[in-house]
Amino acid sequence: MPKGPQGQRRPADVIGNAVKVMRIATGEEEEEFEDDGKNPAAKALGAKGGRARAQKLTDRERSEAARRAAQMRWAAKSQ
Repeated sequence: MPKGPQGQRRPADVIGNAVKVMRIATGEEEEEFEDDGKNPAAKALGAKGGRARAQKLTDRERSEAARRAAQMRWAAKSQ
C-alpha cells in the first residue's frame, strides 16, 4: 500500500484514493498521522540553529557553500 508524505497509508488505486480524500474532506474520516519518532523540541531547535547560521554567514561564505553543494550534486549525477 502506498504511503503519504508523512508515512500514512493510502489506497493503491485511484478511485479508492479519491474516495478516501472525499471522506476526509467531508469529515466522515479522520486523517491519521504516524509519529515520526523525533522530539518536537529538538526539531524546533534545529530549525532555529539553521536560520541563525544562515544569518551569521557573510555573502561570500554563503556563496561558497552553495557552490560546493552544487558541485557535489553535479558530481553525483555524472556517476
